[in-house]
Amino acid sequence: MSRKPKLELTWIGKDIRPRLEPRILIEDPELSYHAPARREGDIFDNLLIHGDNLLALKALETDPAVRGKVKCVFIDPPYNTGSAFEHYDDGLEHSLWLGMMRDRLEILRNLLSEDGSIWITIDDNEAHYLKVLCDEVFGRSNFVRHITWQKKYSVSNNYRGIASIIDHVLVYRKSAEFKNNLLPRSDDAASRYSNPDNDPRGPWKAVDYLNQASIKQRPNLVYPIENPFTGELVRNRVKAWKYERETHEKHVEEKRLWWGLRGENSVPALKLFLSEVRDGMTPHNWWPHAEVGHTDESKKEMISIFGPNNVFDTPKPERLIQRIVGLSTNPGDLVLDSFAGSGTTGAVAHKMGRRWIMVELGEHAKTHIVPRLGKVIDGTDKGGVTEATGWKGGGGYRFARLAPSLLEKDAWGNWVIRKEYNPAMLAEAMCKHFGYTFAPSTEHFWMHGASSETSFIYVTTNSLTFEQLRAISDEVGEARSLLVVCAAYESAAERLPNLTLRKIPKEVAGRCEWGKDDYSLKISALPMMREEDEEPAPARPGAAGDLFDDAERT
Repeated sequence: MSRKPKLELTWIGKDIRPRLEPRILIEDPELSYHAPARREGDIFDNLLIHGDNLLALKALETDPAVRGKVKCVFIDPPYNTGSAFEHYDDGLEHSLWLGMMRDRLEILRNLLSEDGSIWITIDDNEAHYLKVLCDEVFGRSNFVRHITWQKKYSVSNNYRGIASIIDHVLVYRKSAEFKNNLLPRSDDAASRYSNPDNDPRGPWKAVDYLNQASIKQRPNLVYPIENPFTGELVRNRVKAWKYERETHEKHVEEKRLWWGLRGENSVPALKLFLSEVRDGMTPHNWWPHAEVGHTDESKKEMISIFGPNNVFDTPKPERLIQRIVGLSTNPGDLVLDSFAGSGTTGAVAHKMGRRWIMVELGEHAKTHIVPRLGKVIDGTDKGGVTEATGWKGGGGYRFARLAPSLLEKDAWGNWVIRKEYNPAMLAEAMCKHFGYTFAPSTEHFWMHGASSETSFIYVTTNSLTFEQLRAISDEVGEARSLLVVCAAYESAAERLPNLTLRKIPKEVAGRCEWGKDDYSLKISALPMMREEDEEPAPARPGAAGDLFDDAERT
């Protein structure tokens, strides 16, 4: 039996992938912010990262505290490749956009928890290509839904052609463990339940008792029913009943049939009690502006926060983000937005009691997002979903930037560790490179991080003698193992069974594109392609030697 060929989306340069450096994050205390007092339930470990979003995602991917822990990713990436790549023709714009989205989506998938999901807003220009790309990255079986959001409530009569009043929201899950929440029951839906006969079981609504099938199609559902008020037997004339006789008799016994207050109805209805239905409403894939807001609403929200001269071109209304966060997460879950823009995702997640991480490259991370979050934390942001969520203020976040590249070339063209890296920064960077959690011990100088309860890492720029390493080996013991990352070591130490030895920078010099700080969707950030099928040449490893500055034991 022949297998069907796997269908894939192809584009120019698809095989070219960046070799990303796993940067560490450095907090800027002057821009971090928190409420002056702590209340029960307040969340303070939120994170705003200022820097290139692909490098920031790599930094998060190599952090065991974040990788596999994100419950919801929401991204609002650049829609129109023409605006991102204004100097290239449409075909190349499209290919570059797909490649850059692929690089980000692959990392975002790794960041998701097994029961997590990703929600992507996009317009007609790339929506269908993005769907196929997401099928590749997440798997077609993990496609959840294609949602249509009504972003506009009217169309100008002067528009020539077919106007667009909707955007798309593509939803994918990490695995089958994802289960969305229900929508809160609307006032209109709740009003359908009443209690005209003062039933002690509470509010109910009448459900049709007749089947859509005819009496000829379902003869087993045809039988006479007695109206208890008049004693009359009601017989099927055209349609059958919905329920078999045994079930009907149970309904009678439980007093679930509604004939009207005085038995005036010609056929009964079934009482469906509010207490018996799910606590919420099933969501669907048509989101009208009346439910989740529109672009004019979001611009008014921006004006109320930033003033009339600082409005973003395509902001998303807080109600739209509230719908997404509410369906995909519960209080305390982690939400990530790597195209933060004006910070709407973090603001809404904060008001809803979720933890959040946002990434933004532009200066508006400082000029817009910081003051916006400050108002949310202070409780002075009265717009958006503040009232709907009952938000009163509280919590906080850390503002962080990406550390500079770990390695740089010296005067002789050799890779050396950048002078800005102190021992602690270097240890944290090596933990990222080798897959350890950075957790310096106050008890053991050689314990900088761990990958398990018995596996540890030690980082130093010193050259270590055999005697030094044997003393460390004795302290580590037979039940534990230690990765030692150092400038140099005596080869005899390789015989110590519980130690693994690596030299820096030699061990990592060929792994990454050192010194590259910008992978953004801008032409100036793109590498020059020499030929269609040629990959960028790998970085040339420099000589590892004694070019380190002496450093104290970390």
